[in-house]
Amino acid sequence: MTLLLLAGTTEARAIATALQGQDVMASLAGATRDPAPLPVATHVGGFGGAEGFRDFLSQHHIHAVLDATHPYAARITQRSATVCAELDLPFCQLLRPPWVAGPGDLWTEIASEEEAARHIPQGATVFLGTGRQMLDGFANLTGRRVICRQIDPPEGPFPFQGGEFLVGRPPFSVQDEIALFRRLRVDWLVVKNAGGQASATKLVAARTLRIPVLMIARPAVGNWPQVLSVAAALAWVAEL
Repeated sequence: MTLLLLAGTTEARAIATALQGQDVMASLAGATRDPAPLPVATHVGGFGGAEGFRDFLSQHHIHAVLDATHPYAARITQRSATVCAELDLPFCQLLRPPWVAGPGDLWTEIASEEEAARHIPQGATVFLGTGRQMLDGFANLTGRRVICRQIDPPEGPFPFQGGEFLVGRPPFSVQDEIALFRRLRVDWLVVKNAGGQASATKLVAARTLRIPVLMIARPAVGNWPQVLSVAAALAWVAEL
């Protein structure tokens, strides 16, 4: 049996490491330049839509698909689940639990990035922990200083006035984030509710500094098999 692991997250890397030496192929979308290599054979780049994905599954004799992509990679997940259902291939999504606000957190949930302008006043310094893929949705934040952190150096200028890129490769400790937010004089933090421990340090820093957070809600979840942890995902693979 050949398993296709749709990767790109910390959990996917843990799964690939656990399944090293077995009949597993991983796939990376290619959103990050020069990603750290995975310990299994890896396809980098898109598939060319649903038809291309269907052809890839056939050409590589894939028997099952485990989706461990980012919780906001909704189009990839929907397409993968639909194609696997059409081909009668086992499919499962590893969807890590979302973050939940605790004592001291100043969170407001918003449905989309465009809603941020309704909450953030003119003149504020806004730190975007959302990545560059969603950047165009914040174009209405005119009159604010907008800082977007991304892993890769930018290939062009910031897409709208008043913004700047900050290059940084995770992981970032809580103390790193506190020092950064203080240096930049951050007034607001905007993030996606990605869940997981690795990227939660910015939320701890915001709580410590009493910085309000706009939390972009997750996409709707489809009706397909899902697990919440690496251990559960490996158990699903073992049962195939």
